[in-house]
Amino acid sequence: MSTATASDKTTFIEPFAVDYDLAAGIMKNPTNHLARRASDMRGHYRNSAALDALIAGGDPVHYEVFEVPVPNEYGHLMYCISDLKPGVVGEECFMTKGHYHTRINTGEIYLALRGRGFMMMKTTDGQCRYEEFAPGRMVYVPPYWGHRSINTGDEPLISFCVYPGDAGHNYGDIEREGFPKRAFRRGGKIVVE
Repeated sequence: MSTATASDKTTFIEPFAVDYDLAAGIMKNPTNHLARRASDMRGHYRNSAALDALIAGGDPVHYEVFEVPVPNEYGHLMYCISDLKPGVVGEECFMTKGHYHTRINTGEIYLALRGRGFMMMKTTDGQCRYEEFAPGRMVYVPPYWGHRSINTGDEPLISFCVYPGDAGHNYGDIEREGFPKRAFRRGGKIVVE
């Protein structure tokens, strides 16, 4: 029988547990709490004038991420809770910035806990696909796919995600490339174009 030791290739840490309030969409006592406001989303929405008006009107939070980090190494699993607020910029639904993984050959799992929306995914060669986000639905983002969450509902879109500890986040390529498809609220319906 083999046992793990601190000399293995990954950092040896003690097991731990984290408490969640899934109804509220928060991780209790997170080590890291990221809040992105409208002003952090410049360049991501089609209607920059509508975004500027939203910023001038109070700069609301678009989304929050709660996590207790693990070592950024092979073998560890990172996980977080994401709370994407409802709202629109002009007619475009609130969304996350989106990212590729720095280690492009790593995937990610998202489990929708509350709310409705889409997981928008794209590749560098122009493929684009989206999957519906709803309670009880899991979305698998394969390696090599950039991805962003989009809230199409009237309540927070809460998701739980898991990915390799050494995956990293590459936001820069998404900022330069954007996504080929966007989600809008028009006439009481959600339109993807």
